[in-house]
Amino acid sequence: MEKINVAVNGYGVIGKRVAEAVTLQEDMELVGIGDVAADWRIKSAAAKGYAVFANTEEGREAMKKENIPVAGDLDDLLDLADLVVDCAPKKFGAQNAERYKAAGVKYIVQGGEKHETTGHSFSAENNYASALGKEATRVVSCNTTSIVRTLSALKRAGLLNKARGTLLRRATDPWESHKNGIMNTLVPEPEIPSHQGPDAQSVDPELDVVTAAVKVPETLSHLHYWTVQLTRDASKEEILDAFGTSTRTAFINMSDDLSANNAVKELMLDLGRPHGDMYEVAIWEDMLKVEGDELYYAYLVDNQAIVIPETIDAIRALTGIESNPKKSIGKTNRSLGVTQRFI
Repeated sequence: MEKINVAVNGYGVIGKRVAEAVTLQEDMELVGIGDVAADWRIKSAAAKGYAVFANTEEGREAMKKENIPVAGDLDDLLDLADLVVDCAPKKFGAQNAERYKAAGVKYIVQGGEKHETTGHSFSAENNYASALGKEATRVVSCNTTSIVRTLSALKRAGLLNKARGTLLRRATDPWESHKNGIMNTLVPEPEIPSHQGPDAQSVDPELDVVTAAVKVPETLSHLHYWTVQLTRDASKEEILDAFGTSTRTAFINMSDDLSANNAVKELMLDLGRPHGDMYEVAIWEDMLKVEGDELYYAYLVDNQAIVIPETIDAIRALTGIESNPKKSIGKTNRSLGVTQRFI
């Protein structure tokens, strides 16, 4: 079987998950990871047998000092790759894009970068076909991914008129909460709409969506509340069926005592998910309510995991190794255990 040689540049929260996911794909080969650090994250990558490349001379010296085997520099890594997934911190992806272009390597950046970095923003169930054969794309952020998944499902069913959402955003990633979390405060984004609504429109300009967001003092996930005006009166069953057309949404219930994000995180751990990851949008089925042509619902977003399946599909789309969106999504879902019912 032909395999895509994939490099991951930046081995942080997203990078390590992308690397792990690539190793699960029958049509992909992880050729190595690049970074500048020499801490426990890079040591764990080396312990897994990943080839480690140092992006800077300072990084190389630090890795050698920590007895981390160094396979080469970033240029060496790019020489091995058909495609690189950039998972560097925000804004570095745009800088790195120039290196990737010069090397003639296709590349993917994450949602922290601007749409203009690639000129294409990606969500697998929405616009896979438009990414086929492109040199680059941007996998939109965790919150935007959830918005596009859910609203596109309603749109496909002919039910979506306009949507207004309030986002309660986690303050930071769990492993960094001792460094830059917030306590005893709420921090609203300074503008309405917040950036997620316009970002969703970078994937589908037809979406009539407005978002407002506030950062809250917790780290496990994001919580969304949505009010949607439908195109007509609808039943709850129709709405559930519409959401069900997305293979990456899953229903949870308050009646199962899944009434908070920590409980859902514990469920993911109990199910044996790597890192307790949840790739799906978890919609509360028994909270969802329809009144005439108005829909109200809420869901959880795992900020560390939801973009991983999208990234895997983006790899296939850019390289053209799989031209059929449904086939790629199916392969990715099976490899990661994506489901529409957790229990």
